[in-house]
Amino acid sequence: MDDHPTSAPVPGTSEDQFQRLFRKHSAVMLLIDPASGRIHDANRAAAAFYGYSEEVLRTMRIDQINTLPEEAIRHEMQQAMNERRNYFVFPHRCANGDVRTVEVHSSAIDVHDRPLLFSIVFDITERKKAEESLRLASLVYQNSSEAMAVVDADATVITVNPAFTEITGYTTEEIVGRKISILNAEQEDPDAFHSMREALETSGRWQGEIWARRKDGQHFLRWLTVNTIYNEDGSVKSRVDLFSDITRKKESDELIWRQAHFDALTGLPNRSMFQDRLEHAIKKASRNGTRIGLLFLDLDYFKEVNDTLGHGMGDKLLLLAAQRLLHCVRDSDTVVRLGGDEFIVIVDELTAADGVERVVQSILSELAEPFQLGAEQVYISASVGITFYPEDGLEADVLLKNADQAMYDAKAQGRNRYSYFTPSMQESAQARKRLISDLRIALSEQQFRVVYQPIVELERGVIHKVEALVRWQHPVRGLIPPAEFIAIAEQTGMVVDIGEWMFRAAARQVAAWRAAHHPQFQVSVNVSPVQFHNEGIDHAAWLQCLRELGLAGQDVVVEITEGLLMDARPEITNQLLKFRDHGVQVALDDFGTGYSSLSYLKKFDIDYIKIDRAFVSNLAPGSDDLVLCEAIIVMAHKLGMKVVAEGVETESQRALLAASGCDYGQGYLFSKPVSAEEFERLLSNPAWRVS
Repeated sequence: MDDHPTSAPVPGTSEDQFQRLFRKHSAVMLLIDPASGRIHDANRAAAAFYGYSEEVLRTMRIDQINTLPEEAIRHEMQQAMNERRNYFVFPHRCANGDVRTVEVHSSAIDVHDRPLLFSIVFDITERKKAEESLRLASLVYQNSSEAMAVVDADATVITVNPAFTEITGYTTEEIVGRKISILNAEQEDPDAFHSMREALETSGRWQGEIWARRKDGQHFLRWLTVNTIYNEDGSVKSRVDLFSDITRKKESDELIWRQAHFDALTGLPNRSMFQDRLEHAIKKASRNGTRIGLLFLDLDYFKEVNDTLGHGMGDKLLLLAAQRLLHCVRDSDTVVRLGGDEFIVIVDELTAADGVERVVQSILSELAEPFQLGAEQVYISASVGITFYPEDGLEADVLLKNADQAMYDAKAQGRNRYSYFTPSMQESAQARKRLISDLRIALSEQQFRVVYQPIVELERGVIHKVEALVRWQHPVRGLIPPAEFIAIAEQTGMVVDIGEWMFRAAARQVAAWRAAHHPQFQVSVNVSPVQFHNEGIDHAAWLQCLRELGLAGQDVVVEITEGLLMDARPEITNQLLKFRDHGVQVALDDFGTGYSSLSYLKKFDIDYIKIDRAFVSNLAPGSDDLVLCEAIIVMAHKLGMKVVAEGVETESQRALLAASGCDYGQGYLFSKPVSAEEFERLLSNPAWRVS
C-alpha cells in the first residue's frame, strides 16, 4: 500500500485475506505512519465509530483524533514500533465532538518495506465509567461516616464498612457471618421490628428511628435505612443497612425544643407553649361542647421582694410559687409562666364555674402562706383574672386579653383577690388605649401644666417651700388630674419625658420666686421610679439647667418613693448618690406606707420625710395615729431629717402636728394646688408671711 491504499499485496499474507480482514472486520482498525503521524488507512468500522468517511480519515493525522499532546502521541507510537509496548488507553475525539476512552492494541508491520503501525481500537468508555463508579462506590463505602452493612436473605452479615465498626464496636471479623439482629436493643418496642419486617416484605424498603446496642452493651439511637436487592426471579438476594448514631442530635434537638417551649427557671410551659396548649384545648372544647377557664395571675409585692432581697431570691420565690401553683390544679390542667411574675392556668374540660373558683381559692390560699427564702420569711399574694371559653371569647388572643384585663381589675380592688372578666373591662381597655394615644399628642403639643401647693413652716406660719405638681390640660376633657394618667405614663415610659419637662418648668418658676419673694425659696419635684429605671436621669443636664437659672443644687428637692429607696441595684444607688453629691436635697414621699429601712435613710442622706396623709387624716388627741406621727417625728429629728405632714385639712390637725414638733405642713388647710399666678396672689396675702 502507498499513501492511498491500493490492492498491492501485504507481505507475508494473502492480499484477499488481509483486505477482507481489514475492510470488513467489525473491530475498528487503523494503519498509521509513525513518521508523519498520518492515518494511512482506516476500515469501515473506524469510519462508523469516528463519524468520518474512510476517505476523510485517510487524509487526517492521528493527533486530530487522539487528544493527547502531539509529543506524547509520537512517544507512544515509537514505543509500539520498538515493540516495548503494544497496549495503550487513549482519549479519542469523534466528529461530533464526543471524547471516547479507547483501548488500542498496536503492532509494527511493513507494507512495501514501509514501516506502519497497525492499531485495533476498542471503545471502553462505558467500562471505564463502570469501573470509576465502582471505585467511587468503594471509596464511599469505605470512607462514609454512615455505617453500612450488607446482609443476605437470612439477615446474616456479609460485609461491613469501617464506620460500622466505629459506631457499633464490632470489627469485620467479629460481625461477618452473624445475624444483624445482634444489634437489636431490648428497650426498643417489639412492634417497631414487626413494622420493619412488614415494610420490607411489601416494599423492600424501611426507614426510621430505632434503638440499637453496641458491642459494649451501650444503647444508642440510630437513623436506619434498609434497602433490598432482588434476584432475577424476584427473590431477596441481599439487603443493605445504612445507619448513623443520632443519639446526641436527638438529645440536642429535644433540649432546643424544650428551651423554646419551657421556662428555664420553673420548668413550666412558656408563652410559646401556652399558645399551642390553649389552641389545642379550644379545639377539644369546641368538639366536645365543654368549657375552658383561663386564669391570669400576677404576684403581688414580688417587685418589693426582688428589689430588697436581690434577683437570686426573687428567682427562688418564683420557683416556689410555681411549685405551689402545680399543687392547686389537676393533672389535666396547664400552668404556664408567661414571664416575670405572671402566670397562666388553663383549666380544661370545665363542667361548672365553681370548679374554677375552687382552683382560684386554693391558689390564693397557697400563695398567701409565707415563703422561706434563706433566713428571710416573706409574704406575697396574687391577683387573679378569670375568663371563660366560649362565653367571653372564641380565640386564644381574645381570652388572654380578657384574663389580663380581669387581673388588673383584681389588683385595682386591693390585690389578693380574683375578678371575672366583664364587657365593661373591654370598654375600660379601649379607654386606656385612647388615653395613651392622647398622652402622646399631649407630649408633642405640650398640653401639661404645673400647679403649686405651699409647704408651710408650722412654727412660724411662713412659706418658703412649694411642691410642683403636674396637670394635663386636655383640649376636650379639660383638666385631668395625675391619678388618671401618671400610672399609664409610667407603664408606657412617657413619664420620663414628662418628668424632664416638669423639672425645667419648676426650676424656671422657683428662680423667679427667689428673685421676687425669698432668696432661699425651694421647690420640690416628684421623680418617678421609671425615670431611674429606664435610661436614668441626666444629672449633668439638670445641673446645667440650674446653673443657667442662677440656682444651686439645694434650691431643688427631689421627692422619691420608699420602693425606689429600697432598690439596691447599682444604677439606682449611683443616681441617688449623685443627687447628694451635687447638693440636691431628697424627700421621702408617703413615709410609713412601705418598707423603709433606717440604714437606707442614713445611707442616702434623706433630708425630708413626708408623713403620708393616711396618718394625718384621723389625728386626734390620744389617737394611735398621733402616737405614730410623734414617733416618726422624733425618729426623723434624731437622724437629722425634717418632717413634712401631708394632707393637713383642719386647724386641729395643724395644732397637734405643731405641738409634736413637726416642721412643715402641706394640705388644703393652707391651699389646694394652684397655678403660678394664683400662688403669686397667695404669697401677696398679708395673712401669709414669706419670711
